[in-house]
Amino acid sequence: MQDIKIYEDKMNKSLDALLSEFGTIRAGRANPHVLDKIKVDYYGSPTPIQQVGNISVPEPRMIVIQPWERSLLKPIEKAIQVSDLGINPTNDGSVIRLVFPELTEERRKELAKDVKKKGDNAKVAMRNIRRDANDAFKKMEKAGEISEDEKAEAEEKIQKLTDKMVEKVDKAVENKTKEVMTV
Repeated sequence: MQDIKIYEDKMNKSLDALLSEFGTIRAGRANPHVLDKIKVDYYGSPTPIQQVGNISVPEPRMIVIQPWERSLLKPIEKAIQVSDLGINPTNDGSVIRLVFPELTEERRKELAKDVKKKGDNAKVAMRNIRRDANDAFKKMEKAGEISEDEKAEAEEKIQKLTDKMVEKVDKAVENKTKEVMTV
């Protein structure tokens, strides 16, 4: 009997990917994870900001980046400006400050819609994993590796797993939407 574990791992990876994407959505508070996808040109190679300096959140709506080398101030500033962060960095010669403006009601609704869309995409990915699993079970039954009862049992297990994972996605979407809509 084929183990459901591989499909569970795939679904967990989809959920993890969704949660890390949610981490990059800013909800009015400064969250250092918004910088996760930004790379700085460090001696010719694109390097994550976290690897070229200290990142701190001294205030709820401010991130401070203190590079380990002064020569990196300009490249970090440039990387933030060309990113889709939508915040203008302030460079005072020793650190870079990012001040997050209060989100407008319209922007909050936009972000909430984006959160829902990302959640729907994750659910589609999970349903695709379920379909792949069911196809694998049908092939195994055809090949005579498992009985019809075993196939039905496996399909039932994968359905329960899918329902459980979709519930987790819904909960994550609900929590992130609440966070985005809170003023």
